[in-house]
This record gives sequence, C-alpha cells and structure tokens, in this order.
Amino acid sequence: MAKVAVVGLGAMGSRIAQRLLAAGHDLVVWNRSAEKTAPFVAVESPAQAAQRADAVFVMVSDPQAVREVTEDADGILAGARPGTTVIQMSTVGPADISRLASSLPEGVELLDAPVLGSLSEVEGGTLRVFAGGSPDLVERWTPVLSSLGSVLHVGPVGLGTAAKLVANSTLLGALAVLGEALALGQKLGLPPGTTFEVLAATPLAAQAERRREAFETGEYPVRFALALALKDAELISGAGDGMDFKVAEAVREWFVKAVEDGAGEDDYSSILTEIAPSGQSDASDLSD
Repeated sequence: MAKVAVVGLGAMGSRIAQRLLAAGHDLVVWNRSAEKTAPFVAVESPAQAAQRADAVFVMVSDPQAVREVTEDADGILAGARPGTTVIQMSTVGPADISRLASSLPEGVELLDAPVLGSLSEVEGGTLRVFAGGSPDLVERWTPVLSSLGSVLHVGPVGLGTAAKLVANSTLLGALAVLGEALALGQKLGLPPGTTFEVLAATPLAAQAERRREAFETGEYPVRFALALALKDAELISGAGDGMDFKVAEAVREWFVKAVEDGAGEDDYSSILTEIAPSGQSDASDLSD
C-alpha cells in the first residue's frame, strides 16, 4: 500500500480518492472548497498534501488550475521532496505538461497520466489511464493506478496528454457527427426512432445507442460539463495549431455556440440538442 494524496475533489477527483481509499492506500486530500473533503483525511494546502504522500494525484478542471495547485507558494511543488511523484491526470495541453515538467524540484518525478472515461468508469475501476513517463516510473505506480483502471504506457512525459487529446478528438467529433445526422434525419422527415435504427447499422452505432434515451427524453444527467468539453476542444485545436483541421474547428464551434447559449453547466452530450433542437419535441413521433 502507498501513501498518496489527491488534489482536486470534483466529480472525478472525489471518485478517484474513493477508489484509492477503498484499495487500502494511506490517503490525504486537498480541495479548494473544504466541504468536499468531509469523507477523507484533509490537509490545509497542496504543499501539505505533497509533504504527506509519496505520490500526489492532480485532477483539476483546467490548465490554470493545474498551475495554481502546483506552482503557488503553497502548491504541490513547494511541499514535494526528492522521491515524490506528481501524477498529473487533468486534461491539459502539451505546453502545460512541459511547463510542469520543467518546474519540478530536483528528485521529484512527473507521471503524465490523464484518463479516458467518466463517472461510471471511475466508480467501476474501468478507466483507461494513458501513462507518459519513464518505464521504471510507470512500472512503479501501475499497481496503484490499476485500482482506477487499465494502464497503457504510451511513452515519455507529454505523450499521456497527447493520447488524451487524440482520444477526446474522436469522442467530441463523434458527438457532433451524431448530432448532425439526427438533424439531417429530422429535416428529411425521418422519425427519430427510425433515424436511430438506421444509425445502428453505421460506425456510430455504439454512440447512437448510448445517447438515444437522453436525446429522446431531453434529459442529460451531468457526467461531464459542456464547458469543460469546450475547454478540451480548444486544447485539441491548440495542439493542432498550423494543421488544417477543419473537422476539429467545426466541432469546437458547436461547443462554443452551446456555451454562448447558456448550456455550459449541462452535460456535454446535450450538444445533440444544440445541433438537432427539435429532437425532444419530436419524441412522440418515435416509430420503434
């Protein structure tokens, strides 16, 4: 069992902490708002979290939050000591990981380990962990990471983040394509139920089936905020700077519009309603 800390107790971070605690690890946590720390042993700063742990898991909302919890005067790097590993799981960009790696005190190591999956996956321990780091470091922490899901060593630091952006580009793109397919079906007079039956015979079959109930009812339980999906879309566009990524830019524009329309706190799957807005009102026409 290991001495670990989790910095950031949002929807994902709190569940990561629960998984690590259930696996028997010696756990401390820190979160900006103290009320979320109640089920755990809490410390007063990210620096104290690093002082108490051999590995500090970072799961916060965006690159700015990563910089604050690592680089501030009471941040992780202020408390880290030789032998500490920072396990950075937030979705950020390549430049953010490079900055963090270059800021590490001597003897402190970085594991670039974002995850693919959401609430049900972390609760069930079925996340996909994209681990970027030295082979020895990945091997050392794989037993702990395995309590969260399966670990794929993708290469050195930086390539974990690269893998996450590649994976998210397909997920956000699939949602946008699915939304446009549903909108096209509406325009051409296909009942939504028939459209979903057609989509079941396409490469979008799994995504269509997964999103069907939410689209038909108009109810999208929040698993991942749409505003955070926009942040990821912008990271993807930024990482591809200089490339002619027309699809990625079109996907980003859909999420920009949804946030501008006030849907930022809704689940990211609700982008389907943004693209095909009559889906909910047409649910009574389903032909199953």
